[in-house]
Amino acid sequence: MIDPALPLIDLHHHLDGSVRLETILDLGLQHNLPLPATTLEELRPYVQVSTPQPGVMAFIEKFEWMTGVLVDYAACRRIAYENVEDAARIGIDYIELRYSPWFMAEAHHLSAEGVVEAVTDGIRAGEREFGVKANQIGILSRHYGPEIAFKELAALLSRKDEFVGLDLAGDEANFPGELFVRHFQQARDAGWHITVHAGEAAGPESIWQALSELGAERIGHAVRAIEDPELLDVLLEQGIGVECNLTSNVQTTTVPDYAHHPMKAFLQKGLLATLNTDDPGISAIDLRYEYDVAAPQAGLSDPMIRQAQRNALTTAFLSSSEKEALLQKKKTPKIE
Repeated sequence: MIDPALPLIDLHHHLDGSVRLETILDLGLQHNLPLPATTLEELRPYVQVSTPQPGVMAFIEKFEWMTGVLVDYAACRRIAYENVEDAARIGIDYIELRYSPWFMAEAHHLSAEGVVEAVTDGIRAGEREFGVKANQIGILSRHYGPEIAFKELAALLSRKDEFVGLDLAGDEANFPGELFVRHFQQARDAGWHITVHAGEAAGPESIWQALSELGAERIGHAVRAIEDPELLDVLLEQGIGVECNLTSNVQTTTVPDYAHHPMKAFLQKGLLATLNTDDPGISAIDLRYEYDVAAPQAGLSDPMIRQAQRNALTTAFLSSSEKEALLQKKKTPKIE
């Protein structure tokens, strides 16, 4: 159960994996795109997951129409704004929105820099309008390879002060973190925090590499960490945040079901594990679903769920004063 005295926080949320069905349909019809359907219900199975997929990359294929409707920078701005609006609607106090500008730009040959500019404008407008604090995390998409990743990093650095961190996502099994060491050195030199998708489609060695060579302060997914007791000890000792995504991991068959997810074991170990949505537009869930439905099915008790909520504040890429401000906001009575 969500603790109303604590901020509600989503740290692992792909902006480009959270596009409303209504927006996909609207933009598709508006721009005469070859959508596979012309009603929301007919479109749903092409965008959202209803049954487990045979791996992470099959899940990622559902992005086709998430990014396929990003025909111009106005569309990019719109989905960024709507991400913040949707966060406000379910009562999120702070959200870190991550995205790969190259991935978003690809379908309609936009510039990565232009995508960054449009998304930044949309997020900031959403913050002003809805009162939700939102920060950006840039993503380097592994599957484009290291040379494109340098170009993507340059696009992100063009608005360096608008980002709090850098992430590495995509095809973990075939594009290991070793290919991106120099990129993450540049990001750390820029003063950014580091989070890395690791231990989802590859084993514990991927997490070790993210920690030792990329400088990860948080790990996205980290499901396979449970296979390595020594790694669990290091995650605990170094205070590494673990961004758990329960429903996503079931849908990608990273775990067979909620009951087999290692998050309960992570929390019992004392790790800074958190509940997050990953790609809520594809998974057809929101953060409250993860707390109210997925977490209990994964065996988390109410005290564990509250601890996960506290862990999110602890590991958020925010200053101490910003964290305190979020806490104070929860203590301030709302005037109706």
